[in-house]
Amino acid sequence: MFYKHRDCISSLLFLFVLDKIFTFAANYLLKDLHMSAESLILFFIVGAFLVGIALLFSSYIPPTSTNPQKSETYECGIPTEGLSWLQFNVGYYLFAIIFLVFDVETVFIFPWAKVMKEAGITGFIEILIFFFVLGIGLLYAWKKGALKWE
Repeated sequence: MFYKHRDCISSLLFLFVLDKIFTFAANYLLKDLHMSAESLILFFIVGAFLVGIALLFSSYIPPTSTNPQKSETYECGIPTEGLSWLQFNVGYYLFAIIFLVFDVETVFIFPWAKVMKEAGITGFIEILIFFFVLGIGLLYAWKKGALKWE
């Protein structure tokens, strides 16, 4: 019982320290909107360091238990019958990957739409090339039958 409270308190303390470090780094590096190259590199190094510290910290904090029941497959409290490792149709994964590609495409289109007037004809040609490459990918997936849901 004690270790749960200790872990909770240490996790909160760690998050508080991370918040203070990140706030200090952000205030120091982002004095104005124009960052120098050294500040940008320092910002990424501090970010990578904090992520590494968080990963190391999270691997030491949780209580560990090694009993055979922990590695069993859990299916709503019902004991499994037979093998629990089933092979799924690869079409589901292909469909999900294609969805992600076109979902990420919208992430790039919205900022382009925001600065379309400032980008001029060069920006317009670049987005046409972007759509052309995505269209080729869509045609390839369509030709291979990856969009059929069977």
